[in-house]
Amino acid sequence: GTLPSLLLGTLLTFTSGALGANPGLVVRITDQGLEYVAQEELLALQSKLHKLTLPNFDGDVRIKHFGSVDYGFHSLNIQSCKLLGSALKLLPNQGLHFSISDSFIQVTGDWKVRKRILRLKGSFDVKVKGITISVNLVLDSEPSGRPKVAVSSCSSHIHDVEVDISGDLGWLLNLFHNQIESRFRKALKSKICEIIQDSVTSELQPYLQTLPVTTKIDHLAGLDYSLMGAPQVTDQMLDVMFKGEIFSRDDRSPVAFLAPVMNLPEEHSRMVYFAISNYAFNTASLVYHKAGFLNFTITDDMIPPDSNIRLNTKSFRTFVPRIARLYPNQHELGAPGSSDLCPMPELQPWKYVHSCPDGDRGLCAPTQLHQGTCLPAQCGH
Repeated sequence: GTLPSLLLGTLLTFTSGALGANPGLVVRITDQGLEYVAQEELLALQSKLHKLTLPNFDGDVRIKHFGSVDYGFHSLNIQSCKLLGSALKLLPNQGLHFSISDSFIQVTGDWKVRKRILRLKGSFDVKVKGITISVNLVLDSEPSGRPKVAVSSCSSHIHDVEVDISGDLGWLLNLFHNQIESRFRKALKSKICEIIQDSVTSELQPYLQTLPVTTKIDHLAGLDYSLMGAPQVTDQMLDVMFKGEIFSRDDRSPVAFLAPVMNLPEEHSRMVYFAISNYAFNTASLVYHKAGFLNFTITDDMIPPDSNIRLNTKSFRTFVPRIARLYPNQHELGAPGSSDLCPMPELQPWKYVHSCPDGDRGLCAPTQLHQGTCLPAQCGH
């Protein structure tokens, strides 16, 4: 199959692109998390709509005794906007479904009428009620590891439009408000999805292409968090997979081992979950080991004076009896904390696990992480 072939090719070539078959970091967003995002985005969208410029539109109506009259609506401004309902749902194997319902917009502007040499103008007020918008978004990733978003479908509906026209002959245009309101509704309805499509294509996607995929950790190391592929979407959760590789900022080179497969539990009771594999810690270990950052020496003056354990062979008799036999009267003992072999941490949930390259040559010092998960901080001799 494809996956075994990919793994075989990886083992033979050790190419950096192929080594990214599995993620080192995973972020899981559940439907509960999306509900929170939808609420926040609704407020942001409502604020943005106030700054939106609506298009002008014109038309003509036939008035008894007047004949055909050309009219135009321009300088449209959104005076008030109430987005009362929103939802952000998961679309399995695709992306996200975003919807807005039961919303209201009030628009003001100017109108003008032309009939041969007759030219009149005035102002108008439009109340757009029962606005419903439904948008499907496809989530993917670019070869660069950046996210990609596209609109796969968009629909909108306006339940009611009320137009109030004032000014000279405004009363006459109000007699034909049904026709004008129908055209107003049609113009707004078509513009809604056009605006959404344009926002995603011309604003959101270009912005996503500027996002960095690496970041500085310190003067030695950086983190590569480029996407490993399209997000995995089910009806309850969205998993976003990142490379999660720690690399040397001075000399980045391909890593000669694979990121392990992460079997995440089907857990979705929280808003957001974060998962990290051994790959992130092991690549970090390579960087800091190569830079000599894991070298240190512990001396007796570093130990509190009231401690029962001193750095002498007597104190180490229980742990390393061979040292006590070889050097029975050694009172000053230094403990070099260096390693010829790079330590490779191993993580298992709810357990303490340590792994040394050579058990006969070193001691492992565990460091507590969180909720009982530990990893070795140092393997040295």
